[in-house]
Amino acid sequence: MSPNTLLLPILIPLISALLVLCVPKKFRWFKEIISLLATLINLCLAILLFKSRLNFSFPWLGFGIDFSLKANHFSNFTVLATACFGFLICLYSLSFMRAKQYANQFYCYFLATIAFVNAAALSDNLILMLFFWEGLLAVQFGFIAIGNKNAFKTATKAFIIVGISDLMFMAGIILANHLSGTLAISKISLSLGGLGTLSFILLMIGAISKAGSMPFHSWIPDAAVDAPLPFMAILPASLEKLLGIYFLARISLDMFKLDPASWLSTLMMIIGSITIIFAVMMALIQKDYKRLLSYHAISQVGYMILGIGTALPIGIVGGLFHMLNNAMYKSCLFLTGGAVEKQAGSTNLEKLGGLYSKMPLTFICFAITAVSISGVPPFNGFFSKELIYDAALERHIIFYIAAALGSFFTAASFLKLGHAAFLGKINDDNKKVKEAPISMLLPMVLIAFGCIIFGVYNWLPLKILIQPILGTHLSEGVNFYGWPENTTLVLITLAVLLLALVNHILGVRAKGSGLKAVDHIHYAPILSGIYEKAERRVFDPYDFGLKITDTLSKLGYRVDRIIDALSDNIIVGLTFSFTNKVRRLHTGSYVLYLAWSLVATVAVLATIFIMHLT
Repeated sequence: MSPNTLLLPILIPLISALLVLCVPKKFRWFKEIISLLATLINLCLAILLFKSRLNFSFPWLGFGIDFSLKANHFSNFTVLATACFGFLICLYSLSFMRAKQYANQFYCYFLATIAFVNAAALSDNLILMLFFWEGLLAVQFGFIAIGNKNAFKTATKAFIIVGISDLMFMAGIILANHLSGTLAISKISLSLGGLGTLSFILLMIGAISKAGSMPFHSWIPDAAVDAPLPFMAILPASLEKLLGIYFLARISLDMFKLDPASWLSTLMMIIGSITIIFAVMMALIQKDYKRLLSYHAISQVGYMILGIGTALPIGIVGGLFHMLNNAMYKSCLFLTGGAVEKQAGSTNLEKLGGLYSKMPLTFICFAITAVSISGVPPFNGFFSKELIYDAALERHIIFYIAAALGSFFTAASFLKLGHAAFLGKINDDNKKVKEAPISMLLPMVLIAFGCIIFGVYNWLPLKILIQPILGTHLSEGVNFYGWPENTTLVLITLAVLLLALVNHILGVRAKGSGLKAVDHIHYAPILSGIYEKAERRVFDPYDFGLKITDTLSKLGYRVDRIIDALSDNIIVGLTFSFTNKVRRLHTGSYVLYLAWSLVATVAVLATIFIMHLT
């Protein structure tokens, strides 16, 4: 296979993106056909490239900045996963985006997203990767902005939050280049300490921000409501997780050597644990289908960061496996939300209920992916979480408790969501609701089926896709597939899930509603006050930053007014007063003018004399 083949996963989606943007609206289905063909060809290319080991490079900008692409197992795996999700979500969008005014722009941004993710994953030069990394930021802005009337504000928020983290990412690249003397990712091998530590932290911030971790997360719930739903399925739910965690693993395994004894390892685990707990606690109280899922998209990335942060092979394998599993069940969950929105006209849980009888296949797909994300055996999420649990417990019990607590709240919130949307009494407005079209159902069914296969036959993804990534980091003969060896942890997991079920049943009995099943947690002492502040965005870093900016701008305005007052009033007034007095002295008397001249001459001579003496 020619090295030039590496350009195709970038060029084909990118050229197709430009084509669909130029297609006149009168040509129906043309943009959909181009998009579907482009994603299908991209999928075929990804399958062909999977086993290849290719290098492509030519001089680009000078100063060591080459257009360098490298196909290794990890990058090929990322491109393959991107291609699979890209094709399935494009197929789903055929029905979801039908008759939308901005469909051309949607498919343009969609295809450009796939091109930039492929390019970033294949890049072997930090500046080249940064180029496509930032291209993804620009596309993300457009992708969100074509949503509803509030979407532009949300797009701006996302751009600023991710843009700030990307500035740190740039600084990390500069430091890595300074320390290693190269921009080639495959040639960088730095030790942690001094500037190396700072470079790692800055690069880590860029990676976890792209993945949607706290504190760079607050745009995601807003985008869930304002952006076109397939955006959530393709970016925050899947591709951004794949790309962000891909690079986090690269810097932890290859560019630097993250050690379990390092404080940076502990820092990553703390970030992961905080992200798990805080985000899932917010998911628990949501009353909108999509916003609830968006907080879980944030929470689940915490498990990935926690796993990789342990710096233990079992944790890293678990984190990477969870990255893949999350992309599967999270994208499918968003697709079920889109199906409900399309057919029922709302994702407000107060307006839903009883949809199981009207949308049975959608409900089955939801149920499978909900138990998968909750960590119920034998679905895929159970096995990746158990690997992370094992590694977290080996590092410290507090990290294990955070992960297990996250699983309790995850299960509780999905019991609430499933009950509120699909079970109970059907709303009068939804009695005529029908099942989603086949083009929307097929991607959901395939992904849900994959959650079962990747659980029951977990050796398939672990042995073929995940373990080769670690290479020499694994001891010979070690495997992580099959049923978890730590039976105690499995029993604790089952107990946590059972407790979540009991909590839901008791909550429903107390409140008579699935939607209110967790109100006893929402309005519990202490928690109710925290939740109230959280819902007012008191803890949102973006809003906090806006308040600081607003305060500084008001302070600047007042300083400006003071300066204006000095220049326009005081100084002008003094000048006017002085000139007035001088004007009065001009009487037209030659004798007076001669006296002034004599006084001035004496003053000049006196000054010269004094200067001469000194």
